[in-house]
Amino acid sequence: MRVLYEDNHIIAINKRPGDILQADKTKDPVLSSFAAQYIANKHNKPGEAFISIIHRIDRPVSGVVIFGRTSKATTRLSQMFKNREIQKTYWAIVENPPSETSGTVVNFLKKNADRNKSYVYHHETKDSKESQLSYRHVGSGDKYHYLEVEPKTGRHHQIRATLADIGCSIKGDVKYMAKRTNKDASVCLHARKIQFMHPVKKELITITAPPPSEPIWNEFLRISESE
Repeated sequence: MRVLYEDNHIIAINKRPGDILQADKTKDPVLSSFAAQYIANKHNKPGEAFISIIHRIDRPVSGVVIFGRTSKATTRLSQMFKNREIQKTYWAIVENPPSETSGTVVNFLKKNADRNKSYVYHHETKDSKESQLSYRHVGSGDKYHYLEVEPKTGRHHQIRATLADIGCSIKGDVKYMAKRTNKDASVCLHARKIQFMHPVKKELITITAPPPSEPIWNEFLRISESE
C-alpha cells in the first residue's frame, strides 16, 4: 500500500528503501513524481499536479512521507515540523539490545556534509546541535532486536547515529557500525507512524505505514501486535 492518506491539502506515501524525494543524478525512483502522477491520474488533471516536499527521510529508510498539495498546507505543516508539533514514531531493527528496556537519550550531533554523516558528542561543542529521542525495546528475534523510537528533535541521521552510539547499530547501516550491509542497500529503519493536527481541517490525523514485506519485518509486526 503506497498511498496511505490523501485529501485536498496533503498526501502521505509509504516510501520504499532506495526511493528519493526529488530527482537527482541517479535514476532511483522519485517519490514526489510518483505522488504528482498519482494525483493527476486519479483526478484526470493535465500535466503534473502540484506537490511540495515538507520533510525528508533518508534514502535507505522506508516509511511514511507527507507532501503538501497546496501552498497553505505546505507552509503550515513545515512550520509545525520546525516547532516540533509533529509526533513521529520509527521502528528500528538493531544488532544488539539496549542496556535498558526503555529510555531517553540526549546528546549533541555534528554533521559532516562531505561524508554525509553525523557524529555524536556527549557535551555541546562547536557547530553541534542538541539531539533527543526516546526508545522502547519491543522484543527480540533469533539474531536481532526490535525498537520503537520517537525522535523529539529532527537532526541529520539522528536515530542512526544515536542508536549506534549506545551500542545498538541498525541492521544494514554500515555507515554507523553495522556488521554488514543489507542486500538491497537498505537500513532496517522504518518511519512507522506520524501524528499531527491537520493544518487546515484542525483534526488530529494519525498515519501508519506498513513495514516492508520481509520476514524480519513481519516478525517485528507480529511481536508488536501481540503486546
